Amino acid sequence: MSLRFTVLSSGSTGNAIVVANDEAKVLIDAGLSAKRVEHLMAEQEVAASELSAIFITHEHSDHVKGLGAIARKYKLPVYANQATWEELDKCVGALEAEQRRILDTGSVVEIHNLSIQSFGISHDAAEPVGYCFYDGDEKLGLATDLGYMSDKVRDQLRDCDALILEANHDIELLRMGRYPWNIKRRILSDSGHLSNEAAGEALYTLLSQRLRRVYLAHLSRDHNMQELARMTVGGVLEQYGVRCGDNGPKLMDTYYDRPTHWDWLREA
Repeated sequence: MSLRFTVLSSGSTGNAIVVANDEAKVLIDAGLSAKRVEHLMAEQEVAASELSAIFITHEHSDHVKGLGAIARKYKLPVYANQATWEELDKCVGALEAEQRRILDTGSVVEIHNLSIQSFGISHDAAEPVGYCFYDGDEKLGLATDLGYMSDKVRDQLRDCDALILEANHDIELLRMGRYPWNIKRRILSDSGHLSNEAAGEALYTLLSQRLRRVYLAHLSRDHNMQELARMTVGGVLEQYGVRCGDNGPKLMDTYYDRPTHWDWLREA
């Protein structure tokens, strides 16, 4: 098996991930300029011309900023649900009819033995989704921009080999921060973003013998820090007797300005 991924960029300034197996490479979101996405992929030795498709989680600009340009340049099919497409039509410009692919929430697309399944999440967008990726019995889960971890989302994310999970903010840093209260209230709501504490609690419910690495993603540059996110999530797990990297998964960083190393899911 050969399922692997690299988080090209993660955070409020732009999000993009490449997931691949031996036959396919797909881009998840394109929340930076097309030029920047191409540059980050080149750092990971991926050419945009090698992509099989683009999959969109939701229509917010930090997930679709470069979508129109890169999709048009390389004639790539773009997958999103109908409600998301209705919003994308307002912000990404014209795409050829054959590039517009509707992926109903909960359904599965097969691309060269790479299976991609979407699932609904709680966020203040038209119909936001997370994704699970499969190659044989290998499984990668992606859940960011997540107001809370519902039972349905938890069921979708069970038994992953690796997980990309939101740890957006430290609650106290957010409360003391410069954002106006209405923005803070949105972030803290069930249609906002997972705090570090909430990410830790959610992760505890997803622990299994298979889950080896968890990438803490979509960190706020204003209200979080990588070390703080790792410490808080790890601290929550320790309260339950789980030590990351010992009897629990290893916590991994993501970055807003550079890609993570390729992660082969079953690699030691």
